[in-house]
Amino acid sequence: MALALLPRNAVAAGSSSGPRLAAIDWAMAETAAMLGHPPAAIAELRGLRRLLDTHVPLDTVDLGLRGSPNLEALSLVAPDLILSSNYYATFAPKLERIAPVFSQSIFVPSEPVLPKAMELIASMSERMDLPELGQNTERAAADAIASLSRRVQSWSSRPFLLIEIGDPRHVRVYGTDSLFGGMIEAIGLRNAWGAGTRFSFAAPVPMENIVQFPDAWLVITGDIPVQTENGLSRSALWNAVPPVRAGRVLRIGDMNGFGGMPSALQFARELTRSLEERG
Repeated sequence: MALALLPRNAVAAGSSSGPRLAAIDWAMAETAAMLGHPPAAIAELRGLRRLLDTHVPLDTVDLGLRGSPNLEALSLVAPDLILSSNYYATFAPKLERIAPVFSQSIFVPSEPVLPKAMELIASMSERMDLPELGQNTERAAADAIASLSRRVQSWSSRPFLLIEIGDPRHVRVYGTDSLFGGMIEAIGLRNAWGAGTRFSFAAPVPMENIVQFPDAWLVITGDIPVQTENGLSRSALWNAVPPVRAGRVLRIGDMNGFGGMPSALQFARELTRSLEERG
């Protein structure tokens, strides 16, 4: 089987002939793992492990913060290739003194993310001189999306509003140009927030904006702080929101909204499971 995440926690069958990798960017790291070549070192490793259900080997080295990776540790890993993105362009010259850098950005303002996440599979496998592995993984990803689409087909006429809650009066909304917003459409569901958000998700918007979507199902991603949770339970505004009042709320846990195809599929699987539990 070529694709990570089929079944849960599986990764593609790797090859010892591939380059030794290190990753600063998480989307790049998880895509490499999906191809069966998890990096030997990853920045903010603990955080990635917490969010992602793809297997990351126990002996993986933590490179410290993504914004200021430990260059000494990176040098000791002796990678053949460093995986990065435009987020970390400012210290690219320092990385290039250690090893060649492969950088590709999938988060570009106002542009759909999901096609870029799929394209990354192909370009990374080609950079690793393993193009056939990339082709097989792309096909498996497309098959996984098609399978999930069939499972949620009965929900296709209903609108879904994807949000992350930061405080009792504000939410962030995932638009059509976000990773999760793109995936919900890929599996045949409708994003109620039918516009782009200029990036992965919109800047905080007032809670009362949700009232504009009385027929929507709310899909809450991410952990809600305890203080915020308590505030919501007492909030007249939150409890008056039509989807909340009607019980049309799904919570699917914390995931990497700035990830690659593995995170997108993880989101789709969890959403599908939640919908199937609702019948």
